[in-house]
Amino acid sequence: MEPPAYASFDVPGYVGGLRRQGEMLASAAQRAGLATAVPSCPGWAVRDLLRHTGYVHRWATGFVAEGLTRLGGASEEEILSQGPADAQLPGWFGEGHAALVRALGAAPPDLECWTFLAAPSPLAFWARRQAHETAIHRVDAEQAASAADQPAGTTGLAAGPAGPVPPGNGAAFEPAFAADGVDELLMGFLARGMRRGNWPGLGGSLAIHADDGTAGRADWLIAGDPDGPGVSRGTGRADCDVTGPASELYLMLWNRGPADRLDVAGDPSILAVFGRALQITWS
Repeated sequence: MEPPAYASFDVPGYVGGLRRQGEMLASAAQRAGLATAVPSCPGWAVRDLLRHTGYVHRWATGFVAEGLTRLGGASEEEILSQGPADAQLPGWFGEGHAALVRALGAAPPDLECWTFLAAPSPLAFWARRQAHETAIHRVDAEQAASAADQPAGTTGLAAGPAGPVPPGNGAAFEPAFAADGVDELLMGFLARGMRRGNWPGLGGSLAIHADDGTAGRADWLIAGDPDGPGVSRGTGRADCDVTGPASELYLMLWNRGPADRLDVAGDPSILAVFGRALQITWS
């Protein structure tokens, strides 16, 4: 008997996810405090996280609401240099998030606008991308809130880019949403990097296996040789196999969670190289 596939998402599903994740992000940021460092984003405080995500929401809203067909306008650095003061920042973030949710909900299915990853439609692209953008930054805010609650000198936390990173303390990701996020990362960002020729390779192949029992299962295979890289859905022989719930894979692959809650078989150095090699860009 074939294992069940994860449920798929449509635009309303992504928009609902975006709404929930943005509300949870705002709540976590309030708990953490604007000056608290974000462990998973070295050099950022919570205020920087809100400004960045608020900017991204407004940037995406421009494409969806205005049907912009070319990348342009002010840079993130220019916009953030004129961003709101701390007192206005939570409200500013909430306004931008709500405007994006409204724009996606009101956009026609045949919307034409600029995108940067393959998708069934521009509307599906922006709904999916912003749902996952906001979800990952929700985790950042929750890790900041958790770090703020940790007693000084606490040890035994998962290692992140800036040192020990406490786990997020919000609701766990729905398995199907997390599996969709893994798919976007691998079949979208990673595949694009390979096509552009800026993939450094892994020194071996890596297989990713999401397994949530009756909630679904999915597999991806990454051929890491820089001379013949490739990524595909499905499974095959690999030098390193990583298996676990989709939510744990989602966090680990985005460098927001540890690998020690996953089953890693084969050469673990290949997984470590993957985390350093994947570069996320928006254009």
